[in-house]
Amino acid sequence: MLDLIQAYWPHILFIISLIAGAAASIHAAMTKEEVRAAIGWVGVIVLSPIVGAGLYLIAGINRMRRGVISDRRALLQGKVRAEFASLDATDALVTTEYGNRFRAMKTLGDRVTHHRLTTGNTIVALDNGDAAYGAMLKAIGKAERSIILETYIFDRDRIGRRFVEALIAAVKRGVEVRVLIDAVGARYSVPSVLGMLRDGGVTVDVFNGNVIMGLRLPYANLRTHRKIIVIDGRVAFTGGMNIREAFSKEFSGDACAFDTHFKVTGPVVADLFAITAADWQFSSGEALEGAAWALPPPESEAGKPVIIRAVSSGPDRSLETNHKILMGAFSVARSSIRIVSPYFLPDRELITALVTAARRGVTVDIVVPSANNLKLVDLAMTAQFDQMLKNYCRIWRASGPFNHSKLMAIDGRWSYVGSSNIDPRSLRLNFEVDMEILDHGFTQALERRIDMTISSATEVKLDSLMNRPFPIRLLERVLWLGSPYL
Repeated sequence: MLDLIQAYWPHILFIISLIAGAAASIHAAMTKEEVRAAIGWVGVIVLSPIVGAGLYLIAGINRMRRGVISDRRALLQGKVRAEFASLDATDALVTTEYGNRFRAMKTLGDRVTHHRLTTGNTIVALDNGDAAYGAMLKAIGKAERSIILETYIFDRDRIGRRFVEALIAAVKRGVEVRVLIDAVGARYSVPSVLGMLRDGGVTVDVFNGNVIMGLRLPYANLRTHRKIIVIDGRVAFTGGMNIREAFSKEFSGDACAFDTHFKVTGPVVADLFAITAADWQFSSGEALEGAAWALPPPESEAGKPVIIRAVSSGPDRSLETNHKILMGAFSVARSSIRIVSPYFLPDRELITALVTAARRGVTVDIVVPSANNLKLVDLAMTAQFDQMLKNYCRIWRASGPFNHSKLMAIDGRWSYVGSSNIDPRSLRLNFEVDMEILDHGFTQALERRIDMTISSATEVKLDSLMNRPFPIRLLERVLWLGSPYL
């Protein structure tokens, strides 16, 4: 047998390469929904025999086949279920208050998300780390039954240790506590905070931390970027803020990074809990059941503001949900689109939607940081600015420290906030959570916040952008080619 292999190894290798390449190419052609992705992978497989098929096996196949809790009603029973259903926003309510175009947005959300647009919510913006961390720690200190926390980064620094102490104290009071940290984000601190939590009796797990065939590569890019805390099923905190002292002026001084987080109550809390509970069950195998995790009826009045929908997205059955919502929102805008994003790398479809809105006469303002914590991402996103500046959009570089906020406001009526950046990672690879909000008061306050940022920002001009040295512009374009994995 060995002699046969030695004599015919080139032929055997050719046959293996042919079979592997054909199988991988067929799989890519049959499963990829975007023609560019399918063509790209087939090209790599054909031009790099065996190696290309191996790369596709590691990085090209979406192995996320998980069951999700498709609706918060899966967690409710009896009378509570009816009470939650009574708080769903109706088509008539949305049409009366916000017009037919936002009723169309409701229809879109009903069809592409797993959660309802609900009335009877409250939402409070927490403008910086000190305000957000203080409010979260206060709520944790008052918890009576349950706390579930999911985050991308949970640093083992001074802020992180405050959360550890608060969570351990809750466990000692008899509160059921679950903490889920992304497997990649958990490694931002060395050693990680996991050991401290476990030593204190906190039940903790990592998202996507399993080793597959000795490799983490197939899952390294599939991260939970969600930031959610739900306490006693009554109050939740979500937005863009990780747990780290870089966002605290108390510890980082005037150089601290800026972010915006949100405190919510009402029926949307049940949806945020359902999203986090599904992630916990996927990671740990534990279904959160029993009295500690029972969701109390929301103390809300049907039909009253604020109208909110929780929007979960990720590389499973929720793939590109956030992308679809953004496309819909840009298409219904009539007067203004204001966007704040630290990493602004929209795909061709989103760029087309934005410039089409601008050509219709919609004022499109995009605010990005002057100081960015990810220099390569900043260079890559600058490579796309000309596509929007040529088509009536305005781009602003915000002054001051790095701003990690993800905010969007349209026509003083509709807003979108949460964990999603407008980049390929958030739109296709990460598990994200955002909130779609219909409320005049909240959205107009958000617009004033964005306008204040613009008032001290520097406008990016097309002439200045194109007159920079060619080597810099070339470097930006090269980095832009790799933007899906930055």
